[in-house]
Amino acid sequence: MATPLTDSDKRKQISVRGIAGLGDVSEVRKSFNRHLHFTLVKDRNVSTPRDYYFALAHTVRDHLVGRWIRTQQYYYEKDPKRIYYLSLEFYMGRTLQNTMLNLGLQHACDEAVYQLGLDMEELEEIEEDAGLGNGGLGRLAACFLDSMATLGLAAYGYGIRYEFGIFNQRIMNGWQVEEADDWLRYGNPWEKARPEFMLPVHFYGRVEQTAEGSKWVDTQIVLAMPYDTPVPGYKNNTVNTMRLWSAKAPNDFNLQEFNVGDYIEAVLDRNLAENISRVLYPNDNFFEGKELRLKQEYFVVAATLQDIIRRFKSSKFGCRDPVRTAFDSFPDKVAIQLNDTHPALAIPELMRILVDIEKLDWDKAWDVTKRTCAYTNHTVLPEALERWPVHLFEKLLPRHLQIIYAINQKHLDEVAALYPGDFDRLRRMSIIEEGDCKRINMAHLCVIGSHAVNGVARIHSEIVKNTVFKDFYDLESTKFQNKTNGITPRRWLMLCNPGLADIIAEKIGEDFVTDLSQLKKLLDFVDDESFVHDIAKVKQENKLKFSAYLEEQYKVKINPSSMFDVQVKRIHEYKRQLLNCLHIIAIYNRIKKEPSKSVVPRTIMIGGKAAPGYHMAKMIIKLITSVGSIVNSDPVVGDRLKVIFLENYRVSLAEKVIPASDLSQQISTAGTEASGTGNMKFMLNGALTIGTMDGANVEMAEEAGEENLFIFGMRVEDVEALDKKGYNAKDYYDRIPELRQAINQMRDGHFSPREPDLFKDLVDMLMNHDRFKVFADYEAYIKCQEKVDQLYMNPREWTKKVIKNIACSGKFSSDRTISEYATEIWGVEPSAVKIPPPNIPRE
Repeated sequence: MATPLTDSDKRKQISVRGIAGLGDVSEVRKSFNRHLHFTLVKDRNVSTPRDYYFALAHTVRDHLVGRWIRTQQYYYEKDPKRIYYLSLEFYMGRTLQNTMLNLGLQHACDEAVYQLGLDMEELEEIEEDAGLGNGGLGRLAACFLDSMATLGLAAYGYGIRYEFGIFNQRIMNGWQVEEADDWLRYGNPWEKARPEFMLPVHFYGRVEQTAEGSKWVDTQIVLAMPYDTPVPGYKNNTVNTMRLWSAKAPNDFNLQEFNVGDYIEAVLDRNLAENISRVLYPNDNFFEGKELRLKQEYFVVAATLQDIIRRFKSSKFGCRDPVRTAFDSFPDKVAIQLNDTHPALAIPELMRILVDIEKLDWDKAWDVTKRTCAYTNHTVLPEALERWPVHLFEKLLPRHLQIIYAINQKHLDEVAALYPGDFDRLRRMSIIEEGDCKRINMAHLCVIGSHAVNGVARIHSEIVKNTVFKDFYDLESTKFQNKTNGITPRRWLMLCNPGLADIIAEKIGEDFVTDLSQLKKLLDFVDDESFVHDIAKVKQENKLKFSAYLEEQYKVKINPSSMFDVQVKRIHEYKRQLLNCLHIIAIYNRIKKEPSKSVVPRTIMIGGKAAPGYHMAKMIIKLITSVGSIVNSDPVVGDRLKVIFLENYRVSLAEKVIPASDLSQQISTAGTEASGTGNMKFMLNGALTIGTMDGANVEMAEEAGEENLFIFGMRVEDVEALDKKGYNAKDYYDRIPELRQAINQMRDGHFSPREPDLFKDLVDMLMNHDRFKVFADYEAYIKCQEKVDQLYMNPREWTKKVIKNIACSGKFSSDRTISEYATEIWGVEPSAVKIPPPNIPRE
């Protein structure tokens, strides 16, 4: 098999073709050398690879700054409606390559770096991931920022600058071990601190009733320091801002009470305030009601709303409005999108500002608030819903508690008027849940306080309307919408899979990068033999490259002609990595039973992090690694089956594994995965999907044709029927010998000979309290996997299905998603206007 061209060979070709303008290249070289010698002050003469990375990062950043300033100037003058995307998570990954790509600098930088005798890929590997998110929700926010900039929207991402992002995962003796992600250790060249916009945030205290209304007094103050990161659109000279807040103690912190005596103690206590932005909570789809987390949620909301209002007032429109009172035009100039319920406090905080500080009457303030805010729901799992104890609010945010009570009262009065005597409905629809511990249901607060509520895939939005928020849907059906998630084709095709992007561009031109629906044109080439060959060749090159990476990282020899079967996502019972594991055990047992029978060779890769406190998820990782060590060391199995747990799965690893995958596993129990976005990345990068009819899989099957995916298992209706009837795992265990064998092996220590009881909790869960019904889909899954094997043995037919999938993935661009949010929720139009670049003088 021919080895793929090295990157430096490819760069030589680029050099020969003269793609990079010579002027650009010499500019980049000059700037690089200037930064190397003058920006990075060093007490040594010898430069390290990290110095080279920082020199390149600063060089690229120089090209951003002029566009960034000009974009913000342009917004100030045109005064468009501004979009504020509020999220506790932004899972950005690396910035260097994405910035070069969106600015059209990649070829010039490649060439300059090559001429300087350096390896671009080696420099890119030095950058730390900005891991300020857990998984799908945080990565979605990052894709949305890219699309909002590319569509020319005046948009801002607002969140927290966590000092420590999602933990780094190490596997030791097959167990997950967490280590702190000190991502800022060497500094972050992409951020700019803005101390001049520092703002106070209040906590604790008490509420005083005065003649002028309620006053929140005797509070403790924490300062919010903003750090701005530029967000470039794709080749349109637009550069938007992501503003992340960092907590800082005021200088008089704990020194206010004169005569405290212990000055040293008081200064050390500054840490208590600054802990607010110390670390990202590492839970995905799980609510942990800790005071520090509530502080984080209020911190980001309070700082952001002050910023939004300051910007609203200082804009030309805000100042010179002669007709209406100041805030009448607020919803025409401001849209706030709540990414899940985490920033839900924006609703009572905006009310507090409008009523207590700006002195609007309640009904006017409520009208403004509702027309400004919109809420995206991301999950229907009950354990993920935020339900904060009232006693925490009483202590931490006493005024907000009063406001929430008032919102709830008015809401319940309206419901009672429409449904007199229906007390159960009032209980179901209240923001306050009565019980041993009174709780505030943040989802109910969001639904009541927003003018639009959306799910993130069609099936999920239906579940939201028919079950989770059914009572609210009956009350205001027009409020509920669907916005199927998407991914940015810049990072998830052009950046991570340039070989594929290249052969697509050769066939249909380059416009698909900003209009992914154009991929449909590839359907004309499904029977074009040379195109089929090219697609297969790119996949093989990606597999060879990833194999080399795996051998370097894991010291395992990979068979690159084996099927790369991949499941990468957070480890969670509902995502059913256990179902995948049972399939691995089945293949293993079949090989052991008939060693001479031919099997389609597979390299099965599973990756993802488990929340540190989630015992079952950690056991699932241990099971995968234990099965792997038995399978991988068995000489009878050879290279027909390899099991690899991909350590420390993160954005930068996704960019490597997804382009190399043949099979994508999306096997959650129907009705549990709100959308999924990894599924879309695999589809766009030429993997086929084995999956249930859940989340966006449903729409992927609709776009590509169900016959071009491997769909199996229960539908939502079947799951509901099984719930009514009662799911009994033992029925399946008794009936299916292969399943019974696998479970017995787990139970009897076949995969943990030194600790025979190791997996008894897992077996007990599967047999007696499996909420996600793994056994119920087992047979259908195994049969479906046999179909996968059959097709893989016919590479030509496999590749044709791959082409159909790529061609039909256009719907799943986040550009499409954001266009829908813009027109149907925010009331703005995407613009194709190219802001003039900084080197062209303004009119």
